[in-house]
Amino acid sequence: MKVYIVRHGITEWNKLRRIQGHTDIPLSTEGIQLAQKTAHGMAGIPFTKAFSSPLSRAFQTAEIILQGRGIPVETDERLAEINFGLYEGMRCIEPGRTVPPDFDNFFGDSAHYTPPAGGETLASVIRRGTEFLRELFLREDLQDDTILIAAHGCIIRGMLYYFREVPLSEFWGTGVPKNCAVSIAESAVPHPVLLEEDVLFY
Repeated sequence: MKVYIVRHGITEWNKLRRIQGHTDIPLSTEGIQLAQKTAHGMAGIPFTKAFSSPLSRAFQTAEIILQGRGIPVETDERLAEINFGLYEGMRCIEPGRTVPPDFDNFFGDSAHYTPPAGGETLASVIRRGTEFLRELFLREDLQDDTILIAAHGCIIRGMLYYFREVPLSEFWGTGVPKNCAVSIAESAVPHPVLLEEDVLFY
């Protein structure tokens, strides 16, 4: 089994630096174009199965990459982005920043990030992301498949915890993956391995 985990294309809220989380923001025109370029770059990859976050920006990205292949995209709630609760829709940079100062821990000091009311912890994101991958790699019916997974920056970093043991303070690794960046993994004995991280096909 080989797995390609792609972050969604750009949205208007990405450009405005508004916090999206569970808010269902579609791809912008630029985001559609970026997904199309990624599709062209991944044209030679023989995908046989696809999973996506139920949020439209990820689902659209998967559909664009798989256009013309006749592969249905199956959604899974565990692939949705982190829920930011009351912070959803707030702007996180100046000018016009509206998010409280404690949000800075989300990127700058992950071990001490405390979600707002209605929000989700990073530990929860790691738990559902790694659970999804663990179940996927154990599926005997998919051992010969090449799989596309379309998701979001935070949940992708949570999923990658499946492959490595690092403290929560190192959650982001090299940072937030770029839009349409791809991480590649494959099944192996005794444990699946991460081959590449944040590869760009455009």
